[in-house]
Amino acid sequence: MNLFKITEAKAPIVPIIISVPHSGTKFPSAIKKQYKKRMRTHLDDTDWFVHRLYEFAPSLGITVVKANLSRWVIDLNRDPKSVPLYTDDRLITSNTPITDFYGNKIYKSQEFEPDQNEIKRRLDTYYWPYYEQLKTLIEDRKKQFGKVLLWDAHSIRHKVSTIQKDPFPDMILGNNDEKTASPELITSALHGLKSGAFEINHNSPFKGGHITRYFGNPENNIHTLQLEMNKILYMDDNEVTYNEERAKKVQDVLQHTMKRLVETLQK
Repeated sequence: MNLFKITEAKAPIVPIIISVPHSGTKFPSAIKKQYKKRMRTHLDDTDWFVHRLYEFAPSLGITVVKANLSRWVIDLNRDPKSVPLYTDDRLITSNTPITDFYGNKIYKSQEFEPDQNEIKRRLDTYYWPYYEQLKTLIEDRKKQFGKVLLWDAHSIRHKVSTIQKDPFPDMILGNNDEKTASPELITSALHGLKSGAFEINHNSPFKGGHITRYFGNPENNIHTLQLEMNKILYMDDNEVTYNEERAKKVQDVLQHTMKRLVETLQK
C-alpha cells in the first residue's frame, strides 16, 4: 500500500509544498478488522475532500503530498510521543488514537488498542516516512530557491463540543503564535484569505499542529503555515457530500492566496 500520493508540479516549480495529512481513508489489511465496522464506514474525523480543494496547485508549480492512511491508523499531525499540542481542556487524540473527537471508542475491544510496541511499529512504518518525504521536498526547494513554505491543509466539522462549545470560524491560519513563518508570509497569507467572504481567525482556536511546529524554522528560511477550515464551506450542511458551488468559492480564495504567497517568496 502506498502511504501517500505525490502530485508533482505541472508548471515551473515554486518554493511551496502543500501537505494534506488527514484526508486519507485507507487501513492496512492486517489491522483493518480491529476497528468497529460502523466507525470505519463513517470515519468521522477525516478531513474529507480537502485535497480536492487544492487541485489547482500543481498548475501554479506547487507539489502536493496527500497521505492515504486514515488518521485513526496514524495521526501524522500529532507529536510522535503524543505530547499534547494544547494545554486547555479540549479533547486531544494521540498519534494512534483509540477514540474519535467525541470520545467514542474506535476499536472493537481493548485488546486491539495499540500497545507501545504497536505504536512504535506504526511510527516507524507509517509516520516517519511521511516526514522524510516532506523533509526531502523541503530540502530540494530550499536548495533551489533559498527558501521554502510548507502549507499544511486541514478541515474540521462545523462544531465539535469536546474542543470548544461554539461553532468554529470559517478558516483558521495557524503558525504557533507567529513562530513558524516570517511576518511577511503570515501577512500575505492573511490578506489572501481575507479576500473572500470568509471569517478568518489567526492562531485561535488552532495554532498549527505538529507538522507545522516540527518543520517551521523561519530563521533558516523554512516557513510553515497551517490552514484549518470549516467543512460546511465546501460540503453540504450535513458534512457528507462535496458541494461544487461552495467549493469553488473556497478554491478561488485559496488560489489567490497561493499566488500572493508565491509573489512574497519571490521578493
